[in-house]
Amino acid sequence: MKVQEAKYVMSNSDYEKCPEPILPEYAFIGRSNVGKSSLINMLTGKKALAKTSQQPGKTQMINHFIIDDTWYLVDLPGYGYAKVSKVERDKWEKMIHDYLHYRENLICTFVLVDVRHSAMAVDLEFMAALGEAGIPFEIIFTKADKLKPGQVASQVAAYKLKMGEMWEEVPEMYVTSAEKNEGREPILATIETYNQSFVKTK
Repeated sequence: MKVQEAKYVMSNSDYEKCPEPILPEYAFIGRSNVGKSSLINMLTGKKALAKTSQQPGKTQMINHFIIDDTWYLVDLPGYGYAKVSKVERDKWEKMIHDYLHYRENLICTFVLVDVRHSAMAVDLEFMAALGEAGIPFEIIFTKADKLKPGQVASQVAAYKLKMGEMWEEVPEMYVTSAEKNEGREPILATIETYNQSFVKTK
């Protein structure tokens, strides 16, 4: 898949106010500061599409981007650590929960994980909740350029072992580096395959 055009559409705190669900949609989520904005910019080939920041918790809404007028890429707020109040955090959690559970044209949720870290409870719990709710997801490892290739392979293998303790079938995994533009094609190829089997609900 070649991305020709990527445009910001809207931001919402309520899934019911998101664009009409007539196109396939893919959500990107991960712990705060996992490199989500950089990955989105790398996937779309637009350097400033999603705003990058060193400050965790920068994304605070459900952000829709339309790609080539054929599918939506959705940037969701990070989970886990962010310097916000409990009230604000609870509001984010409900917003994310409702979107993931009730957005009818959501095809797949891509969960981002920093490849430098071993499997963390917050990520495993989030993915377990997706599995229990029957929400399809796949894993994207970010920041592969921060490790040597052998270290990356070792980290991914360890993650697969850990996931294998919890899951009968381990989700699809991708290794990426926004810095080196790595991992883009396999993710876009997967989205293209999903798009081909999408059936409009309205």
